[in-house]
Amino acid sequence: MTHTPPGIAALRARTDASLGETAHTWLDKAATEAAASDRGDQQTHVTWELRFAEAGRRCGAEHADSARIVLLHAARADTATLTRLYEQGAAAERRAVLAALPHLVAGPEALPLVEDALRTNDTRLVAAAVGPYAAEHLTAHHWRHAVLKCLFTGVPVSAVAELAERARGDAELARMLGDYANERTAAGRPVPDDLHRVLALTTPPPHKAEES
Repeated sequence: MTHTPPGIAALRARTDASLGETAHTWLDKAATEAAASDRGDQQTHVTWELRFAEAGRRCGAEHADSARIVLLHAARADTATLTRLYEQGAAAERRAVLAALPHLVAGPEALPLVEDALRTNDTRLVAAAVGPYAAEHLTAHHWRHAVLKCLFTGVPVSAVAELAERARGDAELARMLGDYANERTAAGRPVPDDLHRVLALTTPPPHKAEES
């Protein structure tokens, strides 16, 4: 029996509770097909990937991301499959792949998908790209630039997973934020409030006075 992580189990429960009967039945069938894909022929693979693509139409845009993540987990999609679905998919499908990464990929091998999303100006993709997978695997250099990308594109920094933990005491991030703020000010443009929020997080915690 395949173990279902608590995060996926909770996601599936919330999704099931939100779907109507027709959509619920469709997702059950699609998840069963996805789970059987590694034991089936090529046609089985094609079928569940078509279900992945049509999740928005079947479950509604509001629940499409959740439904797609359920299908990806049921299929135990590996990095090659995730990459193919990302490269072939529309923005909504790419967003679901990014959101599924922490549930399916233990190492950094899917970072090219995160880096691709961060090169776009699609705010939904940028927000999905700075989730838990990026927090765990992006190098300090690339993570700092991901934070700046959020500021450039107007993505709320609340989307950045583990922001406080990774920003704490980061003098280089503080320098980059200061440079960006100075550039905005010199150009007569407002400095985003989120920049001040992140800058405050970079302040190292005060050292406790040694007891005598």
